[in-house]
Amino acid sequence: MRPSLLDPLFASLQSLKGIGPRFAVFIAKLCGPLVVDLIWHRPFRVIDRRAAPPIMRAMPGDIVTLEVEVEHIDIGKHGKPSRVRVSNNTGFLDVVYFKAYEATLQKQFPIGEKVVVSGTFDDFNGKKQITHPEYVVPVARRNEIPAVEAVYNLTAGLPSKSLRKSIQLALERAPELPEWIDAGYLKKQNWAAWQKALQTLHNPQSDAECAPQNPARCRLAYDELLANQLALALTREKTRVLKGRSLKSDGTLQKKLLSQLPFALTKSQTEAIKEIGTDMQSGDRMLRMLQGDVGSGKTLVALMAMLQAVEAGAQACLMVPTEILAQQHFASISKMMNGIPVTITLLHGKLNAAAKREALEDMESGKAGIIIGTHAVFQDDVRFHNLGLIVIDEQHRFGVHQRLALSDKGVTPDLLVMTATPIPRTLTLTAYGDMEGSRLTEKPAGRRVIDTRTIPLGRLDEVMEAVARKIKTGEKVYWVCPLVEESELIDLAAATDRYAKMKLHLGEANVALVHGQMKSAEREKEMERFTKGNARLLIATTVIEVGVDVPDATLMVIEHAERFGLAQLHQLRGRVGRNDKPSACLLLFAEPLGEIAKARLKMMRETDDGFKIAEEDLRLRGPGEVLGKRQSGYPDFKLADLAAHGELLQTARDDTKLMINKDPELESERGKALRHLLYLFQYDKAIKTLRSG
Repeated sequence: MRPSLLDPLFASLQSLKGIGPRFAVFIAKLCGPLVVDLIWHRPFRVIDRRAAPPIMRAMPGDIVTLEVEVEHIDIGKHGKPSRVRVSNNTGFLDVVYFKAYEATLQKQFPIGEKVVVSGTFDDFNGKKQITHPEYVVPVARRNEIPAVEAVYNLTAGLPSKSLRKSIQLALERAPELPEWIDAGYLKKQNWAAWQKALQTLHNPQSDAECAPQNPARCRLAYDELLANQLALALTREKTRVLKGRSLKSDGTLQKKLLSQLPFALTKSQTEAIKEIGTDMQSGDRMLRMLQGDVGSGKTLVALMAMLQAVEAGAQACLMVPTEILAQQHFASISKMMNGIPVTITLLHGKLNAAAKREALEDMESGKAGIIIGTHAVFQDDVRFHNLGLIVIDEQHRFGVHQRLALSDKGVTPDLLVMTATPIPRTLTLTAYGDMEGSRLTEKPAGRRVIDTRTIPLGRLDEVMEAVARKIKTGEKVYWVCPLVEESELIDLAAATDRYAKMKLHLGEANVALVHGQMKSAEREKEMERFTKGNARLLIATTVIEVGVDVPDATLMVIEHAERFGLAQLHQLRGRVGRNDKPSACLLLFAEPLGEIAKARLKMMRETDDGFKIAEEDLRLRGPGEVLGKRQSGYPDFKLADLAAHGELLQTARDDTKLMINKDPELESERGKALRHLLYLFQYDKAIKTLRSG
């Protein structure tokens, strides 16, 4: 049960005075449907109304608060604005309104009386004026104008004054709560109590007090990160209670595989294989994420894990998001496994009835040791004899419910998820903190550096000629068109337009087209034309599959590269450079470039380290954009800024580990305070994992 202390914060917005059904809809759209959502909606800057300069010295754009006398009112007619002439002993100006009612102006500006006006000063055609001031009050009510005012993000239809008033009313409901931060750490940081920090956050006196490093913001960011890490840790402990099984092996099949490889493992591959092997041998269920840059050798690491499962008498299943990828993995793994006595079975939706029946029989009987499959594996008629390990490639393409559906097909099978999209360390901890992590940080020997160049779109003809030369030598080329304004239709228009031009240039047979609006069968047919060599140039939108392996592709052209995120550019670049021929990536950009776009393209020229690129991408774009808004399981932080609060996250993680070891049921005084914290940030599900919760 949620502590009753928190009930006022978990009431509906309409329980606050002045919020009716209409405003409640706007506020809910902006920050959420509950009172607590309002207190997390932080200001990003302030308006300082303390300046009261002489009228003749005020500068355009200044926010001023002036005591003035009303001289006369000119009501605007025939579309002209209304003007109120006011003055003091430093000069005169006009207060300007468009579409104002005469009665309203006369009430606000009584002739011959003094009023206080606050707004943005301007000089229009030599006339000093304030247009639509934020405040006009009689001198006696001057204290109604705030000296400093917090500025919040808004949504259409919601006035800033109404939002500010609602937030202040919400703050009145914030109770004093038991302290959940470790006393020593709280003292070291010199942070205020939760309630005081919240008041400070919403009543900043300068822009600096709205910055991520402000102590009140840091305190609240730490609270949010601590809640996140604690929720993940509790969930993880619950998963560990589901006892795994020990998949011990003598390593015979693994040694045979390694002996016939034409290359040596990298240091990080060896380390990852060891970490995964240790997890699988333990009695606990393995939940591990394997991150590796494009071409770092994740498939081989996964294969070693799958062989360990087979040696232990179990089956292993490798899940991939597309049929093309499934076929490619089947071909490459079968080649690596040549001469090793393990049956590898392929299962996807396009198999004919006889092939599918044989695959299902081999899986159910146990004949199939390694199964490579797509979403087809989730179907009800798919049964395993003894599923011990699930490997999920490109894990972000599968929802949590799909992972669980596959897990149900075995007795708490071990789980290894892989991604070729390096994720910044802080995002890994917050989005995948319930998993252990392994990283492949080197590229296998012989992998060439891709020559990356930035070229203005004005030189498009030269690029088209370079593409034609590549194709004449028998090489293959990718040409990626941008996603424009998140619109698939405009996106499609850009790709089809480029396709039409390149067909004229190179001949129809040489060019294939892939985009997001195609039916999957049509898309796979076009991809096959490219992979098998019938088409030498693939024009694509951003739907090019991560992991699609076309070794003889040596040139990647990315049009309007300034519109792509860093991680996406790096992923696309990784489609080439997969053979012993020199490969290049051309980043075409439209001028002029903004500062962030310049920084992105510079980073792409300077490094091919995906982890460095991921960290820079986080700094430039922020966490929501880096992982994608729809990324499964990613927490939407309201107070924490992962680029600025990385150290706080690490501390929260360490503190959580200590707490779970000392008080796994959160029954101590601090444990009970931490329960308040979990409820406050709506991690109710984590609370339910506590046996006594």
